[in-house]
Amino acid sequence: MAKSPIDYILRPVNRFIHREYTGGIVLFVSVVIAIIWANSSWGESYHDLWETHFAVNFNGHGLDQPLHVWINDGLMALFFFVIGLELKREFMAGELSTAKKASLPMIAALGGMIVPALIYLLVNMGSDSTKGWGIPTATDIAFALGLLSLAGRHIPSSVKVFLSALAVADDLGAVLVIAFFYTAQIAWAPLIVAGIFLVVLAVGNILGIRSIFFYLIIGIAVWVGFLFSGVHATIAGVLVAFTIPARTKINESEFAEKTKIHLEEFEEQIPLNSSLTTPEQHDIIQSIKERCLDAETPLQKIEDKLHPWVAFVIMPLFALSNAGIIIQGDFFSSLGNPVSIGIIAGLLAGKFIGVFSFTWLAVRLKLSELPEGANWIHVTGVAVLAGVGFTMSLFVTGLAFTNPLYTDQAKYGILTASFVAGVAGILLLKFSKRSRSHILKD
Repeated sequence: MAKSPIDYILRPVNRFIHREYTGGIVLFVSVVIAIIWANSSWGESYHDLWETHFAVNFNGHGLDQPLHVWINDGLMALFFFVIGLELKREFMAGELSTAKKASLPMIAALGGMIVPALIYLLVNMGSDSTKGWGIPTATDIAFALGLLSLAGRHIPSSVKVFLSALAVADDLGAVLVIAFFYTAQIAWAPLIVAGIFLVVLAVGNILGIRSIFFYLIIGIAVWVGFLFSGVHATIAGVLVAFTIPARTKINESEFAEKTKIHLEEFEEQIPLNSSLTTPEQHDIIQSIKERCLDAETPLQKIEDKLHPWVAFVIMPLFALSNAGIIIQGDFFSSLGNPVSIGIIAGLLAGKFIGVFSFTWLAVRLKLSELPEGANWIHVTGVAVLAGVGFTMSLFVTGLAFTNPLYTDQAKYGILTASFVAGVAGILLLKFSKRSRSHILKD
């Protein structure tokens, strides 16, 4: 097949985008840029940029918010929408689809949320910063998986699946925490309107409506309703995702049979002596396209289309707008406050103790089994990597604190703990290769 010059230009870009660790790299670069920018001589422009107001008005009514609010409440709703799609797919046909598959990552995720929260509350007991208990309960799936891939090719694929399922279960827990514990006063009228639109989406799914435009327009209405209700608008993203159809119009055998017939008809046509196809061939190509659409679920199609935008636009923008903390010469001494200590202890010690101990108990009590090919050093590495809480932790910080001092202290703790957890996790998993080689020699 002849390739055009643009194909050769875009090939390395496409190869980079589709590697599993690239999202984590782009996220890390965004963090570095944010910190350098905020601490440079142009630091004032960094803060001014995210406070720039952007308005959407219609007949005197609309939204007028700073840019960072549009990112945190608007673009991040798309991030949670993709999480919702991923959750639905995993529950239907993935690593959470059966009790046996879901038990270990769900139990591990539960431990990885309970223990960090308790540690944070213990450190901050009696102060008004206790509301930040949800910050160390989250795991950043993009960073964690990216770091896991850097640990080496010797890591069994089952370990990567376990970490993915753990992070997905963790995301589900984070969504529930945000919904139940970080929701302000509720305005019921807009929430009821949003609920009606959600019912419309669910009915559309039942009736077999597969138009992405239908779910987009009504989904935006649901988001607006949640935004004005006081319930965080990102919850709308998850709920809308669960209304997206996840079934095909034709089954696999019917698709294969009809496509084969179309291909035979295509081959029988006499081609034109040009780069154009015959009208008959063009009609056959269109029919094949329609069959392909019928054989594809809207859920997987939307997830596939949105994933690059989330990984390479939304999450980097979120990191860029939220990670710009001012680092003074006394950075390490500034970590000696209850908020930073609680988060660091929660993400490093709490996540490790929670994930590892709950996994050990689940296996010991025969509730679950270790992933095939995995050993306890792998579980240790995964438990440490779970302490990389970056994106979700920063997001919960914005919900938990209105005091700028607490917000900065939380960011100090998140960045420090995530860096230490990432480095320690990679080293542990790299050590697992040497450990296994020694075992084989013995």
